[in-house]
Amino acid sequence: MEPTQSKNGWVHGLMFFTVVLVAFSFPVGAAITHALPSEVMMLIRFGMASALFAPYVFLKHGWVLPSFKALMGYGLLSLPLVAFFYCMFASLRYTTALNTGALYTTVPAMTAVAAYFINKSVSTRQRSIGLLLGTVGALWIVFRGDLEAVLTLNVNKGDLIFLLGCVFMGIYNPLVKRLYNQEPMAVMTFWVILMGTVVLLMMSWGELKHVQWLQVDPSVYLGLGYLAIFTTLFSFFVLQLATVKLGATKVAAYGFLTPIMVVALSVLIGETPFDWQFIPGIFLVVLALLLINVDTKVMFKTKECVQSA
Repeated sequence: MEPTQSKNGWVHGLMFFTVVLVAFSFPVGAAITHALPSEVMMLIRFGMASALFAPYVFLKHGWVLPSFKALMGYGLLSLPLVAFFYCMFASLRYTTALNTGALYTTVPAMTAVAAYFINKSVSTRQRSIGLLLGTVGALWIVFRGDLEAVLTLNVNKGDLIFLLGCVFMGIYNPLVKRLYNQEPMAVMTFWVILMGTVVLLMMSWGELKHVQWLQVDPSVYLGLGYLAIFTTLFSFFVLQLATVKLGATKVAAYGFLTPIMVVALSVLIGETPFDWQFIPGIFLVVLALLLINVDTKVMFKTKECVQSA
């Protein structure tokens, strides 16, 4: 295996753990989406994450206000994130978790296209095949290999909203690679989340005065706390770190694992019985991740060098 690939094994491990956390976010988001306006929930989520992260960043790296150019870059990075999560909350008011799970599998392919235009990154034939197999495998898991269910997928207003969100998420990863300026990753993460908070404050300003804060169920705040800590603060940090270390397309490919994790969670808590029809889809997703993340040409060259030594 290529030396840089072996050195980055821990990054792949972090990405896998992040996928598990993200898988939890879909049912959590669906459970609380009707409690508050989408922009208000997003404001609380980003605000909590930035407030919790601020002490660590300031103690570790000091209070240094970024340059105007850097702030504009962080603001630009925050826009696709805000757009994606806003679309997720808004879409779940009109569509189902099944439909959003199916549409989320389009993110890796969208990322590959965005990476070409933003970073001039061209996917190899092996990686392109991996993207195709991963999309097919993820959809197989979502629909249990039922072609009729795929063909009869009713596209509604919520699906279109979430599909737009997937486009923004596809843009985000390559944009991180493009705008990263060698600053500590924790600093970059904090300012991106903080700038997102500012954007959301402007978006939700008119709604805030109408919110009956004390009448909101405590479980909603707990759900937002989970989303703030694990799928905003932690996942953004890992996502940005991994994008710089591995590349946008490789990182986005882990999105193919999301349906597997959602199914696994459903089976563990007893909501969904295990079905052997999941197996072909799981096999295709694992094969896709290997094709996208492992350079087989380098592997074969390395083996040849070892044998000839």
